[in-house]
Formats: sequence, structure tokens, C-alpha cells
Amino acid sequence: MRNFISVHDVSDINALVKKALEYKADPFRDKSLGKNKRMGCLFLNPSMRTRLSTQIAAQNLGMDVIVFNVGQEGWALEFEEEAIMSGNTVEHVKDAAPILGKYFDILAIRTFPSLKNREDDYSELFIRQFIKYAGIPVVSLESATLHPLQSLTDVITISENLKEKKKPKIVLTWAPHVKPLPQCVANSFSQWINGWGEADFVITHPEDYELDAQFTGNAKITHNQDEALKGADFVYVKNWSTFNDYGKIYCNDPEWMLTNEKLKQTNDAIVMHCLPVRRNVELSDEVLDGPHSRVTQQASNRVCAAQSVLSEMLKS
Repeated sequence: MRNFISVHDVSDINALVKKALEYKADPFRDKSLGKNKRMGCLFLNPSMRTRLSTQIAAQNLGMDVIVFNVGQEGWALEFEEEAIMSGNTVEHVKDAAPILGKYFDILAIRTFPSLKNREDDYSELFIRQFIKYAGIPVVSLESATLHPLQSLTDVITISENLKEKKKPKIVLTWAPHVKPLPQCVANSFSQWINGWGEADFVITHPEDYELDAQFTGNAKITHNQDEALKGADFVYVKNWSTFNDYGKIYCNDPEWMLTNEKLKQTNDAIVMHCLPVRRNVELSDEVLDGPHSRVTQQASNRVCAAQSVLSEMLKS
């Protein structure tokens, strides 16, 4: 594995999940694999679980880790080719990335969409420029359109909670939120569940909240949440803003918040959320604190997910 940007960088999802669960059972089984190797974590936007879990994963493999918050601690970076840098940007990625490639063995980067220009965001310019100029493997800690480490974590958590040897019904449901959020997690979850290919996958959301078809693939899409929830084995709750009229909130209907009453329609479904979560907006207290919730297990799996990816990169 050279880079880890999307599901397309993984040749065998089940094998990667198996490796992650082996690391979960024995985190230090490859504690010398990353000896004398260094990873740089660059954050262009805030993070808690992704930052901490990736650091722990790298340290479990014996790597040294340096975290750098670009916005607060570094120069404002320019990413456009042939830019005339007479504005606020101070350093071009063409100059910064090759130096980082000399400092580190692996570069992990977290970027974020502007939610203003869809074409710019979906070009994934920031992370692609680091890949182009750094010359070393790059891990996405979330990009403008995808969050692959979160999605690998999600597949791991689903695998741990499978009740029967059959295709589970997995539902991705939109939830209300107080501000527009990117489509990254929803895009990525859809891409990975489709790539995994071992589930009946349904996406439900209000009208006008369609996701990019390149990620939703063959998933069944419905605007009727109750219909989607019937017989569900897993329910993944997430808000996202509009894709076509980009980055907007049209609907904030509280009826879309998942409750125990709605869960009665499911097959005693496991409930998941990537966190952070707005309690009693996206998800009710009764669900989050109840027996259906696996959000803590899901978040704790971030370590073994990152460790499995980093070990593949170190070995190759």
C-alpha cells in the first residue's frame, strides 16, 4: 500500500479488517516494525479522535510521531499551480512538501472542504498536491470528500457486531444539524460499504440531500426514513449538507432524529455515529446511552484501524 486516500487503495478489505482485529487483541505484536521511522501529522483543521488514535497506532508500531497544526503553527500554504502569491499565502506546497518528504517516512494529512465551491473541494487539490510533491506515502486523516480511516473503522465495528452469517441490512440515515457539514463521512461510508460488498445497503435522507453518485453506487436511496429502517441490522447516523446546491441546509426537520421508537422498526439494530455528535439534535440521549449504541466501541476501533493501515505501508 503506497498511499491511503480511499477504499481504492485497499486490495482486500476483509484482510485489512482481520489485521486490525489482530492488532486490537495484541497492540504491540509489531512494536519494532516502525523502529527508526518517523510520521508527520499535518492538521489543516481540528481533530480529536483521528489525531489521538493515529498517534497511538503509530507509537504501537514503534514509530516517532510529530504533530503540526498548520493553521496555528505554520505559514499559510498555497496549493494552486502557477499562483501569483501576492495575497495571504506565504509558502507554496511545491516548496514545503518536498522538505517534509525528507523529514518523514510517512505523511498523514487532515484537510477540510470550504463548502463554498464544489468543484474546488471535489478536486481534492490539497491532499493530491502533497502526494505529488512529498515523494513519500501519504495517509488521509480526512480530506475534502472522504474519511477513509473512519470508514475502515466502521467496517471493523460492523464485522465485530454481526449477529448471523448473512448479509446485514445497513442503513445510512441523514440527521439534523445546526450548521452545514461536509459530505466526507457519508461519501466515504458509502464507498466502503459498496466496496466491501457484503451488505444490503440503503441510504435515506430528505429530498435535496443526494450524495455524489460516484460514492453511493448501487445503494438503494429513499426519502422515507421509516421505510429504510424496517429490518435494519445497522443504522449509521450522520448529517451532511446539500451536494447539488453546494453546502446548504434546506431541511432541519427534527423528525429525522433517531429515537428508540423508530428503532422498533429495525432488527434490534446496532446504532453508529462517527462523533462528535450533537445530542438530542442528531441523536437522542436515549439511543446514545442505550443498549443499541456502539459509538464508544466504534471510536475505540480507530486505533486498530490506523495501525493496520500504517503497518501495511511500513511493510511495503
